[in-house]
Amino acid sequence: MNGYQIQIGQFSSAGRKSENQDSFGVLIPEGQTLTYKGIVAAVADGVSACDDPKLASECCIKSLLSDYYCTPESWSVRTSVEKVLAATNRWLYGQGGEDHVLASTLSALVLKSTSIHLFHVGDSRIYRLRRGVLERLTQDHLWGGKRHSQLARALGIDLNLDIDHRVLAAKEGDTYLFTTDGVHDYLQEVALLTTLKEEHDPEAAARRIVEQALASGSTDNLTCQILRIDALPKADVAEYHRHLTELPFPPLLAPGMKLDGYRIVRELNASKRVQVYLALDEASGEKVVLKTPSPNFDDDPLYIDLFSHEEWVGSRIDNPYVMQVLRPDRIRSCLYLVCEYIEGQTLRQWLEAHPKPSLRLVRDLISQITRGLTAFHRLEMVHQDLKPDNILIDDHGRIRLIDFGSVRIAGVEEIVSPIERINLLGTRHYAAPEYFLGYAGTPRSDQFSLAVIAYELLTGHLPYGDKYGEGSVTRLRYTSARRWNPDIPLWLDKALEKALSVDPQRRYETLSEFVHDLEHPNPRFLQKTRQPLIERDPLGFWRALALISLGINVGLLLIFLLS
Repeated sequence: MNGYQIQIGQFSSAGRKSENQDSFGVLIPEGQTLTYKGIVAAVADGVSACDDPKLASECCIKSLLSDYYCTPESWSVRTSVEKVLAATNRWLYGQGGEDHVLASTLSALVLKSTSIHLFHVGDSRIYRLRRGVLERLTQDHLWGGKRHSQLARALGIDLNLDIDHRVLAAKEGDTYLFTTDGVHDYLQEVALLTTLKEEHDPEAAARRIVEQALASGSTDNLTCQILRIDALPKADVAEYHRHLTELPFPPLLAPGMKLDGYRIVRELNASKRVQVYLALDEASGEKVVLKTPSPNFDDDPLYIDLFSHEEWVGSRIDNPYVMQVLRPDRIRSCLYLVCEYIEGQTLRQWLEAHPKPSLRLVRDLISQITRGLTAFHRLEMVHQDLKPDNILIDDHGRIRLIDFGSVRIAGVEEIVSPIERINLLGTRHYAAPEYFLGYAGTPRSDQFSLAVIAYELLTGHLPYGDKYGEGSVTRLRYTSARRWNPDIPLWLDKALEKALSVDPQRRYETLSEFVHDLEHPNPRFLQKTRQPLIERDPLGFWRALALISLGINVGLLLIFLLS
């Protein structure tokens, strides 16, 4: 089970009520889904005052256990769960009205790799037993006195869902206890702790806890669920390296050579890290691109990992502005990447042939690049190496983003790895300042790189000069694009300056806002600020300064003569 060893115990009872309105569940998927999404466990308690408490609690559990695993593997746990719960909350709220309410509490846990992700709303609870100490991990959302308390938060009672979230380190030997209020309102924590210590079988412990609460006078539904962690995935360096090196590196290829049914036509590009070839798929007759790793890195696990995840990224993005990575329909004899072949050139080559593109054309190119970047950001990926050399422009003027070796993936970063994942800087002149300070990339980092490209297209220069990144990045001063190209409107220059802010928080919140301000004057940027005289009228400034100086000198001379 991908390194996990888990024990589950569950017991639920209607108690003294005619219907059990609690719901609960655990889902342990198989294969890669377990690796990328983890294990989900949750309990829900339908709010008794609502019209159909059972339906509400079942909806919460079923939607979480099913829909969570339908979210992209690249998403973080938090993004995945919160989007699922937000959709569930909207559905519950939408079924309601003045005389009809569907509402439920929910306490959920996602065990992914070596981390516990908790999500909680309402008054059901999650406890953790570690080294003989029982700790409550959730806070009841109640208001009012102890005897007359009411739920302050639950799914379905408000269109805006406020849910608690926290991340904890998982440890082997930990036990997680889920209860509804029919249990913990009638049993002290000492009784829960005693049972968990005495009953080693989780199923027996869950049943015993429910029976004890019922015997203590519980008048509500009672649910107890126990998840015990016996083993967690380990970062086994040897096993990980074996997995990475299952496929050997291919040799250097030459025109006419064949590799797994692909006939090499010619070499397109070569660097110290990769070789790129135009090839013909003899089975389909279509032209494709083969990207092969450099033999210089055949013993470098980090390099192989990055090369391999480029296919992982590309195969999960379906966007007309992103190069398509093809999954071969045949067994591979060695390590390589197959991509669509695009007739065209890099944006760098295009820029050299078109040194002064029109403002309209620049806007169109930036808009296309933004659409490609947005496809990454929607999947919680950050490109991290956006530059003209990593953008192709075909013969029809359509762009494709290429080279996914530096992409940061939120969901993958949550998985324990035996190799140290580094924050790649990308290419110095286009990398955001935060990279040089050791911070991880965000969508705003890609925004900075995009703005550098826009600035370069419009001016032929870089916003912070050729020595950018060689010294302190915190003292950078923006050079107005109008210095190089006076035809650029002031408001557009201000949009570039905002996107190129050294502080990521001062940039645009979204790429769409940046693109909008490149195409439409932002009223805030149209408010004229009075420039210093030396900038408005340099000649007048120096004349005025000379007159003032002359006046001071004459005055001093008169004082000297009269004294």
